[in-house]
Amino acid sequence: MNKKKIENRRQFLAGFAAVTGATTLGPNITLAATQEDKYVIAAPKVISMEIAGTDERFPVRRVFCLGRNYRAHAIESGDNPDETPPFFFIKPRDAVIESRDGFPYPPMTNELRYEGEMVVALSSGGTNIRPADALSHVYAYGIGLDMTREDLQHNAQDLSRPWAISKSFDNSAPCGPLHTVVKNGHAETGRIWLSVNGVVKQDSDLALQRWSVAEGIAILSQYYELSAGDIIMTGTPEGIGLVEKNDVIKCGIEGLGEIEVRIT
Repeated sequence: MNKKKIENRRQFLAGFAAVTGATTLGPNITLAATQEDKYVIAAPKVISMEIAGTDERFPVRRVFCLGRNYRAHAIESGDNPDETPPFFFIKPRDAVIESRDGFPYPPMTNELRYEGEMVVALSSGGTNIRPADALSHVYAYGIGLDMTREDLQHNAQDLSRPWAISKSFDNSAPCGPLHTVVKNGHAETGRIWLSVNGVVKQDSDLALQRWSVAEGIAILSQYYELSAGDIIMTGTPEGIGLVEKNDVIKCGIEGLGEIEVRIT
């Protein structure tokens, strides 16, 4: 067999290996295994969010939450907003679920609390981002709920323990579609509201956030290297409360529409 035929055969076999996943095809023809071949269990699925008006999806990397970002909510939570610095907590990315699919009442609680919030999705990131540059990293905005097992949170606070278990449980971040900055611009002001069974419980304005989106990104980037795929839930206004099975929550933000979540 001449040199040209040998080379053609090598190329054919190499292409065949790429399709079939074979790692060895005989003397002198060995291909590296794909990364997936080395996993000892099935790789976790990609968690993603709908992008309004398209069939595209936004892959979620991490979920950051900015606590007590509205003055009146800080007061109703027992904080002095003039003395309390910003703080953050994290939810697992698979806490994000489609709002239209409903929210299953979680185990180990008898006090399930709603918190309506704006969601910020990042297309890039970095560390020590300047507030003046922060909005350039924002890809889209949306609406989400930070669901909380209130009794577990209070128990943890009473014992001076971390209260992640009250916030970071399965399905605890029902979210609606994202609305891109390219089409909708930046969401800096506008009404944010939430109702339960048709009764308005939360009613405020994005302009009343203690730390703006740009400030929140800048502060967070001092503690974490932010990256594309990170989302930030920017805090809830006053009027938090409890819901039960079969309740229907609606949450809206001016310019971003509204979502509906049924407690199942």
